[in-house]
Amino acid sequence: MDPIILARAQFGANITFHILFPTISIAMGWVLLFFKLRFNKTGDAKWMDAYKFWVKVFALTFALGVVSGITMSFQFGTNWPGYMQTVGNIAGPLLAYEVLTAFFLEASFLGIMLFGTNRVSNRVHTVATLLVAGGTTLSAFWIIALNSWMQTPAGFEMIDGKAHALDWVQIVFNPSFPYRLTHMLLASGLTVAFLIAGISAYRWLRGDKTPAVTATLKTGVTLAAILIPLQIFAGDLHGLNTLKHQPAKVAAMEGVWETTKGAPALLFAIPNTQTRSNDYAIGIPKVASLILTHELDGEIKGLNEFQGKHPPVAPLFFGFRIMVGMGMLMLAVSWFGVWQLYGRKSPRGEPQPWLARVLVGMSFSGWIATVAGWYVTEIGRQPYLVYGVLKTVDAASAVPGAMIASTFVMYLTLYSALTVAYISVVFHLARKAQFPASFSSSFPGPSTSIIPPMIAVHNDLGPAQP
Repeated sequence: MDPIILARAQFGANITFHILFPTISIAMGWVLLFFKLRFNKTGDAKWMDAYKFWVKVFALTFALGVVSGITMSFQFGTNWPGYMQTVGNIAGPLLAYEVLTAFFLEASFLGIMLFGTNRVSNRVHTVATLLVAGGTTLSAFWIIALNSWMQTPAGFEMIDGKAHALDWVQIVFNPSFPYRLTHMLLASGLTVAFLIAGISAYRWLRGDKTPAVTATLKTGVTLAAILIPLQIFAGDLHGLNTLKHQPAKVAAMEGVWETTKGAPALLFAIPNTQTRSNDYAIGIPKVASLILTHELDGEIKGLNEFQGKHPPVAPLFFGFRIMVGMGMLMLAVSWFGVWQLYGRKSPRGEPQPWLARVLVGMSFSGWIATVAGWYVTEIGRQPYLVYGVLKTVDAASAVPGAMIASTFVMYLTLYSALTVAYISVVFHLARKAQFPASFSSSFPGPSTSIIPPMIAVHNDLGPAQP
């Protein structure tokens, strides 16, 4: 049991579980604000009905994001002490900025958002929703800034083996930061769009065809249809940036072993590390070069140029294809859904039963794409923890492998149970939510609460996976 591999797997399990919930809460805050603004403008009760249901999901998601984020901080000290010893002068302030800005903003106004609908004015409640939504995005800003700096470090110098800041603007707005932040925010929006569409379709199939359900279903499908082309465009720009700064990662993603001009886009293959080639490869000639260099005969450096300094190939190769494949499925489902919901065959904006079932099946599709993309990003940085600066092996602790393995099993067991519980509760809320049309006419507070009103909560994307 290699302690380093076990420590990486343990942190990977933690970040995998944790990222599920900020991915929802970041965009969910803005969708809740949209529902609230629509209610304020139109006075239509369906928008407040939608707000009251989805704010419960938001609260549950927020709480689990807090719980799963706390344990990651401890792992820096137990499993990865070399990280803070080497780059703590950079990572520490960025994490502190996230706490001092986003955390305080979220913690201050979350209680008003959840429990203040019949205690404060409508304007104050709307502002609280806006500030909580802004806080979740600000949290993502700081965490992605740190993660991006670990991928493309800039604005620092090494003195006696430790990183010291020279220019905080260059540190925060490092070369990959704009692309990663945009990619993550769009991923969050798509995750929420399909979650809303899927759960609304589930309620519709169970006979809950109230205006709120139809409105949220159309909102989710429409939002997904708008965001997925933007995500594809942002992903292309992100890929070009990665090719420039991390060519070994791109070579692993594309399964390119030898430096090649006019490299094919492999639809399927099994990377073979022993022969340093691909088995059973099926590809489209020159398409990889066209996508990555925008030239049919563009050159892509192969993995053999980085022997001993490139990431493991199989996780990146398959993870990238899972992410892209899920994106293509999202594109097809959302665009067809818009055509069907807004077409002449659906005068009331209701889905066909088969489409509703497809949407239910896609409820958590955003999680699959996000986790696959996150694995590509983080595993693709290996063998470095901070790219070109600090190797993962140099940051690891001397904790025995058996001890890490025991806690790893405990983490996996607990996280698996909590994930199942979360999904079960979301569908339970959907089954119990049968709103009459006039439910929100008096603008009351939430009928049930998910978390205590005084809990101090913290929601971020968490540090990057070692």
